[in-house]
Amino acid sequence: MKILAQVTCVIFDMDGVIIDSEELHKRAYYETFKSVGVDVTDDLYKTLTGSSTLNAFQKLVSYFHLNEDPQELVLQKRKRYVHFFENDPNLHLVHGVEDLIKFFYQKEYTLVLASSSAMVNINRVFTRFDLDQYFTAKISGADLTESKPNPEIFEKAALLANTKKENCIVIEDSDNGVTAANKAGIFVVGYQNPLAADQTLEKADIIINNFGELKSLF
Repeated sequence: MKILAQVTCVIFDMDGVIIDSEELHKRAYYETFKSVGVDVTDDLYKTLTGSSTLNAFQKLVSYFHLNEDPQELVLQKRKRYVHFFENDPNLHLVHGVEDLIKFFYQKEYTLVLASSSAMVNINRVFTRFDLDQYFTAKISGADLTESKPNPEIFEKAALLANTKKENCIVIEDSDNGVTAANKAGIFVVGYQNPLAADQTLEKADIIINNFGELKSLF
């Protein structure tokens, strides 16, 4: 049954939806945690998924009562991530997502990227995998006042797409991202990425395990 016939704009998250980079981010985070001597549990790390790096470190500095500058920790983590990104020849797009992007593009949908990653990382991914040709706009949560689960990033995405919220969908793989879409009042598809199995996605409007499932709804 075609339940998403009214949709004309698709808003993509990036890490874990477009690119399988969650493990690279996790390695970069944990090397940074180790460098400042904090032990971040799996449960605590889970709460950071989908947030901007600055928001994550602000939370951790407060949680552990650190004297570190969150902005400096962001730079340290970013440097580690870039090293992993540039030296991992096996880094790849999430299975099926390139076909999904082309599917929506050929149907003349408006595509917007809304990621918590820094714009420099977004551009790095889009250049490496030649994705700019398909997207109308890209938004970095790192450039916004608030981070997911705040709805600001998705509200801005709909504005940049010049599309009513009821004609948009969001594709997310994190609970923070799903909550942000919920708060923005936008239909959200939860993609169950095997590398983010700790994310329940229970508040998503629908949950999929592969992108072929989503194509069948249009």
